[in-house]
Amino acid sequence: MKRVRTNPSALTRRSVVGGALAAIAATGVTQGTAEAGSASAGEPGKPWEPVPVPAQAPVSEYQVPVSGGGSLWCWDTGGDGEAVVLLHPGSGSGESWPYQQPVLTAAGFRVVGYSRRGAYGSVAGAKADADTASGDLDTLADVLSLGRFHLSGSAAGGPVAIDYALSYGDRLRSLTVSGSVMGVQDAEYAELTAALQPDPFGDMPVDFKELGPSYRGGDRDGVAAWLEIHERARTSDAFAQSLANTITWSALETLTLPVQLVTGDADLYSPPSVMRLNAGHLRDVETHVVREAGHNPHWEQPAAWNRLLIGFLRRHRGGRP
Repeated sequence: MKRVRTNPSALTRRSVVGGALAAIAATGVTQGTAEAGSASAGEPGKPWEPVPVPAQAPVSEYQVPVSGGGSLWCWDTGGDGEAVVLLHPGSGSGESWPYQQPVLTAAGFRVVGYSRRGAYGSVAGAKADADTASGDLDTLADVLSLGRFHLSGSAAGGPVAIDYALSYGDRLRSLTVSGSVMGVQDAEYAELTAALQPDPFGDMPVDFKELGPSYRGGDRDGVAAWLEIHERARTSDAFAQSLANTITWSALETLTLPVQLVTGDADLYSPPSVMRLNAGHLRDVETHVVREAGHNPHWEQPAAWNRLLIGFLRRHRGGRP
């Protein structure tokens, strides 16, 4: 499929201080601060210790044209640091990162987030002429002149990230996959994940499925803010995009770049045991469990998740030797 190549100077561009993420931060929503590996997010009598959303760094916003008449809404902090691209969950969009954008920027990275086709701010275009999601990402990387970059995919962003690594691994410095079933198609794995989601799992409220019980019980304002992003995440023209590769355990074994897998201890989709199962098929991998978090540890436990991501990125500055 031919992809659209566009010079950044021709893009629809808007420089803003924080953009859509700044609007989220302005609500004063709070989050818990449990460490990865800590026993509790709060002290006795304090079930959850909230902290405010950090002030957002300045960003430029773009509409990046992609094949089939589509476009991807993205934001970019710019700068001379190595780029890290954040791939959102299926329940979210490019708005899903107010706890990461300023922290990663302060750590010296150029941070890019975007909405895939059919998610908030983006235009899906014609399905018959659409590229794969990983192909769209490659177009975006070209348009923004990212060079070699770090890639982090959460939940449904995980299979897209892995698909990109399988197709364009030489463009990546590192890969992080968080709270994701990773799109693995082996029959044994499909049976396992199906057993973890028996009927009527699919009909349960999205916050029940994707946010851990400690967080839902401890920060109702944070849950409400997450739901607001979720409710506007999908556009009326949305459709499912195919992958360029069939993701199997054998395919994972071909990856040579450094990979980090992260999950929450209360993730109903990819609990720690499933994460470790997938890790066994990767050559260069480290794994981490964030306590008191479900399927969205980047949102539920941002301080712990950010430390894991920044530490991994710093260990792999410049990419593979």
